[in-house]
Amino acid sequence: MWQGDFGRLFIGGEWVAPASSDVLTVVSPVTELPIASVPSASATDVDRAVTAARDAFDRGPWPRMPLEERIEVLRRLSGLLAERETDMAELCTAEMGAPIAQSRLVQSQRSRAILDAAIDQARSYPFDTYRDAPSGFARVMREPVGVVAAIVPWNAPHLTAMMKLPYGLLAGCTFVLKPSPETPLDAYLLAELADQAGLPSGVLNVVPAGREASEYLVRHQGVDKVSFTGSVAAGRRVGAICGELIRRVTLELGGKSAAIVLDDADIETVVQSLRMSSFLNTGQVCSSKSRIVVSRRKADELTQGLVGMLDSLPVGDPMNLATHFGPLATEVHRRRVEEYVQIGRDEGAEVVTGGGRPQGLDRGWFVEPTVFTKVDPSMRIAREEIFGPVVSIIEYDDEDDAIAIANDSEYGLNGQIYTGDPFHGIELARRVRTGTVEINASPAGLDAPQGGFKASGIGRELGPEGFDAFIEIQAIGLPRDFVVQ
Repeated sequence: MWQGDFGRLFIGGEWVAPASSDVLTVVSPVTELPIASVPSASATDVDRAVTAARDAFDRGPWPRMPLEERIEVLRRLSGLLAERETDMAELCTAEMGAPIAQSRLVQSQRSRAILDAAIDQARSYPFDTYRDAPSGFARVMREPVGVVAAIVPWNAPHLTAMMKLPYGLLAGCTFVLKPSPETPLDAYLLAELADQAGLPSGVLNVVPAGREASEYLVRHQGVDKVSFTGSVAAGRRVGAICGELIRRVTLELGGKSAAIVLDDADIETVVQSLRMSSFLNTGQVCSSKSRIVVSRRKADELTQGLVGMLDSLPVGDPMNLATHFGPLATEVHRRRVEEYVQIGRDEGAEVVTGGGRPQGLDRGWFVEPTVFTKVDPSMRIAREEIFGPVVSIIEYDDEDDAIAIANDSEYGLNGQIYTGDPFHGIELARRVRTGTVEINASPAGLDAPQGGFKASGIGRELGPEGFDAFIEIQAIGLPRDFVVQ
């Protein structure tokens, strides 16, 4: 595993000593032993980071560079990330336990693909346009919002950071990146590579921090925008603070996504698709399809197929390329998932596979992939985000009932419809109240926006809309005889 200078903070383009001796210990979810420690940023450190970002925005070259020059810096970053793909994947696996094959695909390759897509999209984004109407003639400028506090979670730390940074950086913003206390190591490698790519001093600052310093960052008077990904509970707090301060905010929160299986869908294909749709990253994905909504006529066939598929997937060492299920990220989180499994049993749902800890894995925060049947939509396991390898099979009577079940949630992040008729799938998708609906698990791609309805969040990331979160719009009224250069 790559060993960076984990004893310092990246502020103002330099690795600097922290203001206090407090540390955050990163513990392996496989061995349950410490693997590294990083400074726990204090309010003083947050002040220094925000001041550096503020100075870089107000007086530095980055926001004033032509777009093509900013693009060139991020192209160099993309190349460096490609060279260090293995290091980044191994860091993410070491700190949170994602199977290494999935870390390579998601944390390294997809993250870099997002960066490359943002670069391509920036050239056509309307940063500077003219509008001529009988009522007036205007130049409409999309200017960078300013200093951004980017707060990312532990489940997909590098990926989540890269859903924010490229869009804000290309727009001309500067950043204070606050990684999760559980998974700060990947952010250190990112900072090193950003510095090598030529990002000017203060444009990116990295400050791992606990809850108190994190809230201090959200409230900081030098911050113009907060971009937060995490739990609904934490998102409510961030949103409340930003509302009080009238501060721009983007929230990407939780989900309880439903996969609707129509009777004309091929069940074997559905089952194989759910291997990743419901169980990627050991179920620790906000868009995971944790509710499988299937007709009473097809429920047994789907259940048998799903159980057989899960029984064939290896659980174990996440550094093994063959492993599909690694450990959960923390001991506290494993306890939470196990509590939900017991809640499901107490509510009357039936465990048809899993429900315990894997045999032979006495060390590490492992749980068995678990499938519940006889689940009523009112049960807690069908309504609350478990964030682990636990799914509920919910039976429906007809398509209207299926849509009602899918929409009966405080969340609205993602969903799927499996059908032999994609045109009919589109008709039903428009009735599902979520930010994304995938027909037959077809990805929407990196040119499409991602975000949620209802409690799943506010705003969008990715696609051209990803820039919208990091800009302010200014209209300049011009005389009619103004000649556009």
